[in-house]
Amino acid sequence: MLRVSASEDFDWTKNDRTSFYYGTFPTGFSWGAGSSAYQTEGAWNIDGKGMSIWDAFSHKKGKIFLNDTGDFSCEGYYKFKDDVSLMKDMKLNHYRFSISWPRILPSGLTGEHINEKGIKYYDDLINMLLENKITPIVTLYHWDLPQVLQEKYGGWQNITMVNHFNDFANLCFERFGNRVKNWITFNNPWSIAVEGYETGEHAPGLRLRGSGAYRAAHHIIKAHAKVWHTYDMQWRSKQKGLVGISLTADWGEPVDISNQRDIEAAERYIQFYMGWFATPLFNGDYPQVMKDYIGRKSGQQGLGASRLPVFSPQEKSYIKGTCDFLGLGHFTTRYVTQRNYPSGLGDSYFTDRDLAELVDPQWPDPGSEWLYSVPWGFRRVLNFVKTQYGNPMIYVTENGVSEKMLCTDLCDDWRMQYFKDYINEMLKALKDGVNVKGYTAWSLLDNFEWDEGYSERFGLYYVDFRSKTKPRYPKASVQYYKRIISSNGFPNQREVESWKRKALETCSSSNQLLAADPLIGHMEMVTEIVVPTVCTLCILLSAVFLMFLLRGRL
Repeated sequence: MLRVSASEDFDWTKNDRTSFYYGTFPTGFSWGAGSSAYQTEGAWNIDGKGMSIWDAFSHKKGKIFLNDTGDFSCEGYYKFKDDVSLMKDMKLNHYRFSISWPRILPSGLTGEHINEKGIKYYDDLINMLLENKITPIVTLYHWDLPQVLQEKYGGWQNITMVNHFNDFANLCFERFGNRVKNWITFNNPWSIAVEGYETGEHAPGLRLRGSGAYRAAHHIIKAHAKVWHTYDMQWRSKQKGLVGISLTADWGEPVDISNQRDIEAAERYIQFYMGWFATPLFNGDYPQVMKDYIGRKSGQQGLGASRLPVFSPQEKSYIKGTCDFLGLGHFTTRYVTQRNYPSGLGDSYFTDRDLAELVDPQWPDPGSEWLYSVPWGFRRVLNFVKTQYGNPMIYVTENGVSEKMLCTDLCDDWRMQYFKDYINEMLKALKDGVNVKGYTAWSLLDNFEWDEGYSERFGLYYVDFRSKTKPRYPKASVQYYKRIISSNGFPNQREVESWKRKALETCSSSNQLLAADPLIGHMEMVTEIVVPTVCTLCILLSAVFLMFLLRGRL
């Protein structure tokens, strides 16, 4: 049960952004961690796996930071047993992972070759999770489209993808659905559409400005709905599972909460972000503000029709209500203000919104250029989902913070602080009546962070990518998160305040292990000498790196 004080404390519209709330989550609340296939599996061309668009994209020079690829990544394909042991030790209730479409269907098509070795890998992983009482939450599409489908059809620009994706999903339900009861169709379709087909920062790297993202999103929404109906008609009565989608949403806060134009711009920010996908699934059509703005801009550009595609009446009723739960990915917040973009600038998703995003320089920034720690935004976005979409069941499918350092310090106090503050805001949202059922820390391991390569690390566990065996080392946040899980929240001030101290005690010995590891084979030095030297080097290198960065900005 939630321990609560007077409900007046929980008016989420008040700007009380600092108070910490001691209390616990409801019995049965599910705690987990997440990953995705391309980011962790490696084994990119092993055991009959076909090529994905990310294999092709990362192999092109200049697309990924330092030309890194996911070819080997964490070698999760070989090390999944070790990883399940880590999860068991943390007492996770669930593990969110994705199935690589080209690993089980190398050509993308069920009518061609089904790769049984790929099926076996996921069978073994699912079985081992269940043996350890860890619930699998499975994402069908975490961005790794079979390359053949991109070359043959143009990927998500083509309506035929709806049927191909449905066939793939149906195969997964058939082979794994007797054990998997929680399915996510797409992870963060905003990113697939905008970064894959508008800016080209992500695979397949297309820059179809002003129309590519909207077309991709349109087909993704239809594909999701079709898969939901397939499950509903063919599998639900037998398998008794749920099908949802995972949408990522930063919160948008008006720069001036007394300025109507800023309030509307912040609302527009959310509608163009999460509402773009959530509103069709819950209400049957795109947000009105998207239809208005994109329609008007398209008219100003002399186009005969809106660049935002239209759902027919039949499609609207087919799509509406196809969400058993909403997966929510959330990392950060932006301040938003009105900004007019004249139509002469050319069309793009970003100029269609007529707004500017700002950040507060005082927000904690652990080194990623986009991720600032703004815990109060999490409660706001959760409440937005509740009021906007009729309080659906929510699973937080991604929440976490990265670091960008030359040397990794396993004593990640900023990550512990981030988890503490964000999870506490989620607890407050539960008290507000938001229907949150589970939380997934992102991510279990450091992994391939898309166009950032290995320069950005989200993991609870540090992975040494320089070593062939890709060893895992626990960061302090492992112990910290473990305590949140075992207490099912934040029981009282005295206990919670001791968690960080205890976690930091464990990480200093791990730091020594990590620092010594590469040196063991080369020199017989006493650990006491090695470790301080490595740490000092780390600090010096970081300082030099920072000087270069600052010089570059001046």
